Amino acid sequence: MRILGIDNKITFQRRPKPDEEPALRSAIERAYDAMGTTDRVVITHGSCFPALGRDSFVGSPYGKAAREYTKFLMLYGFNGNQLGPGGELEVDKKGISPSPYSGSAFAKNRLFIDLEDLTSEKYGKILSKETYNAVTQIPEITDKNYALSDFNEAVKTYDTALSESYKNFKAKVKSGNPEVLKLNKEYEKFLQKHNYRLINEGIFRVLSREYGTDDFEKWNNPLDEDLIRETKSNPDAKNRYADLLKYHRNEIELYKFEQFIATKQIKENKEWRDKEGFKYFNDLLVGCSKSDYWRCRDAFLDGYQLGAPQGDFNNPQAWHLPVLNPRKLFSGDGLGVAGKFLKDKIDFALEFNENIRIDHVMGLIEPFVIENASLVLDEYNNPINNPYENPVNGKYMSEMTDENGNRLDDYKNYSCDFSHGNYKTYHSNIMNKIVLPTLKEHGIEPDDAVWEDICSNPEVFRKVFYEDLNLPGLSQLEFSKVQNSPENNWFLVGSHDSMPAQKMIEQDWVRNGEAWNIFYLAGYLNQDPKRADERNKFCEKIDFNDSERVKAKFAELMTTKKFQISFSDLLGITDMLYNKAGTRNDTNWKERISADYLDKYYENLSSDNPTAINVPEVLKTALQAKIDMEIVKSDNPDLKREELYEKYQPVLDDLQKFADILKEPEDD
Repeated sequence: MRILGIDNKITFQRRPKPDEEPALRSAIERAYDAMGTTDRVVITHGSCFPALGRDSFVGSPYGKAAREYTKFLMLYGFNGNQLGPGGELEVDKKGISPSPYSGSAFAKNRLFIDLEDLTSEKYGKILSKETYNAVTQIPEITDKNYALSDFNEAVKTYDTALSESYKNFKAKVKSGNPEVLKLNKEYEKFLQKHNYRLINEGIFRVLSREYGTDDFEKWNNPLDEDLIRETKSNPDAKNRYADLLKYHRNEIELYKFEQFIATKQIKENKEWRDKEGFKYFNDLLVGCSKSDYWRCRDAFLDGYQLGAPQGDFNNPQAWHLPVLNPRKLFSGDGLGVAGKFLKDKIDFALEFNENIRIDHVMGLIEPFVIENASLVLDEYNNPINNPYENPVNGKYMSEMTDENGNRLDDYKNYSCDFSHGNYKTYHSNIMNKIVLPTLKEHGIEPDDAVWEDICSNPEVFRKVFYEDLNLPGLSQLEFSKVQNSPENNWFLVGSHDSMPAQKMIEQDWVRNGEAWNIFYLAGYLNQDPKRADERNKFCEKIDFNDSERVKAKFAELMTTKKFQISFSDLLGITDMLYNKAGTRNDTNWKERISADYLDKYYENLSSDNPTAINVPEVLKTALQAKIDMEIVKSDNPDLKREELYEKYQPVLDDLQKFADILKEPEDD
């Protein structure tokens, strides 16, 4: 093991020199322009970002390290990054829960705050350098080309650092420190917009610590379990609320300050990205955190949760996420409390992000709903039902009924008469009257958003999503071919739930599958009959070398208009899986880019068995494929071939030049 900054020279690598970088970036941009590729996005969730200088145990998409990582992505032609949900994380029996998909839809993740910034003049040095150095560490560099987040250690770090920062902030406001007074004006403006929500979130944090869990349904105090709703009419609840504000004022005020700092840094990062022309795609949770649920009980169906059928309606996945009450989505011609919650959730997701991924879009249109009372759970809240002895009451929303036999989604003015094929009611209204108009308000056209439709495919969902709205889905090339997918889809080889492609290909069902077939890939990427010899050699190469077949698969991906690549595949990380879907283990959600990722990326590319993506090399194959496609479509192939090579041969040559550079060992 070594420490970054000490004895950290890796000699067997060749990275582009500073004076070569503009030409490299230009060649890649010209190739994508030639192919008509608009969106090239890397999937890097917030906690996966690397450390720079010192490490606070969890990555952040908003600090200095994130800007350097973004510059690296831009050098290789990527113009966006797909984040995971960025909300405050929940707490379970083992401490903080690292899954961003159970986080808050509103509260920002304070672990994404760049603590070093708080030691700077811009923030009035509200955090001392001594404390910053004491609670962080110099990143440890190992032989592995990845790192692991330590969320519980990060919580300790941020508890100490942010407590000191808030204490110094208050003291420096009183003493009239100019920078802190300026900061305080921003803080007051922030509170004007968010204070009521922040107070309630702060109270929830107080109660969660008091009861030792944020699962409020286990607090065993009906008053606290439903405190916000009870304050509307219950004098005891009003008194309890007032007492919490009085006796826990400092803790609540600290929470509000943390949220201000996190939001300010997110905004500053967006201002920088806007100048660079680089987009962040936020991930819209299909659910929300227990804090959001507790604050907004009126928006949800009591006694139900979201899940997935998993092929067996009697033994489904139970996600422990609340279900929006369909009867409260609309009120007359306007939005009801559930509709307002959903709209606010989308607005928050897009406040400082340029695009969005809609997680599990079926959960908006035709959610799979489970009655809580029918579940038997283990100590981790996983269902342990024997489907033959104790079946779970789980159905799609359109099939669920209440205790009176009335359909849950059958409400005044928006009744759902499926016997007459009237799907343009609740199921399409949630899209046409809430989701799509809100995206439009943020300048996002329906075809631009990432709609995560990798799910079961019930009739209602098919009719609304594909037939009525004609929205693009996600084409997962792990299982499918580009040529069999809608052109306006987003494409990817693997998501944050997938194993790295270099491991996929080791699975017999992948290697022998149609999507990875050598004749298909060789034929798709080499269509010009005049290049038959090249096609045959290409086919032979990918038949006998799995790594070459993976390159071919990514070349297929790069021929599409909109695509995503996971950071693991880009950097060649093969020994770690970010999330093994449907399982609980000690490493899920903890994979992270190592602090010395640049050294290891270039070392990987110049090795005998590279697993990282040599972008110019793979992109050259993709551009050649697009040239071939234009030739075979032409009425005059010979003339078209001559025109295209005259125009694009210099780009092909430049891509080859840089592909070769990245394979070279560094000069002594």
